[in-house]
Amino acid sequence: MQEHIVTSFDAELKDLSAKLGRMGGLAERQLSDSVLALSRQDEPLALATIRSDDAIDRLEMDVEESAIVLIAKRQPMAADLREIVTGIKIASDLERIGDLAKNIAKRVVAIRGEMQPKRIMTGVEHMSRLAMAQLHDVLDAFTRRDVEMALDVWNRDSEIDAMYNSIFRELLTYMMEDPRNISLCTHLLFAAKNVERIGDHSTNIAENVHFLVKGQLIGADRPKQDSTSFANVEPPMDDDD
Repeated sequence: MQEHIVTSFDAELKDLSAKLGRMGGLAERQLSDSVLALSRQDEPLALATIRSDDAIDRLEMDVEESAIVLIAKRQPMAADLREIVTGIKIASDLERIGDLAKNIAKRVVAIRGEMQPKRIMTGVEHMSRLAMAQLHDVLDAFTRRDVEMALDVWNRDSEIDAMYNSIFRELLTYMMEDPRNISLCTHLLFAAKNVERIGDHSTNIAENVHFLVKGQLIGADRPKQDSTSFANVEPPMDDDD
């Protein structure tokens, strides 16, 4: 009987992990599609990306419900409890990444038909590739329970911050040179900020992987390099986010 209970509990933990894996895959796809829509000014892709966020939201609720049932039914201790609590936290970060990717897609609709500065878009695309690699690697780290890979992701967050600082300064220059650029540049600025925040959420996941495996927090300050006046500003999100 006891063996059956343990086997059943293990299966439930694996199911929770599988749901997080599906969430991660959806978040990666949503980020990739939103940036592609922005760079190509592809409104149909942007709209499809916006709609796809519902699937991530539903999975987050499913993960939370499963975790609550597991805690109530199994009353797990130590490593098993860390597994469940970490799962809830990672689901929250992935849901937020989905929201931020959706917000990037909404910028595509807002600036449709406007000419985008090529140099700025090149910077945003490069920054987005860094964020996508960071998200992909941290999800691998979670799947493998690989602390070294998680720490590598954690340390790479400063690269995204440095790129954001550069884009921020260039966009300010465009706005000062011609006030007609202000609306477009503001949308691009918040798109870049969304990407930077996605990097922060990937870094959160890296910290949770470390906690899951080691049972303790990373004992160092996060390597942040966002020196802009927007450093602590959340990008505006729509009411339905």
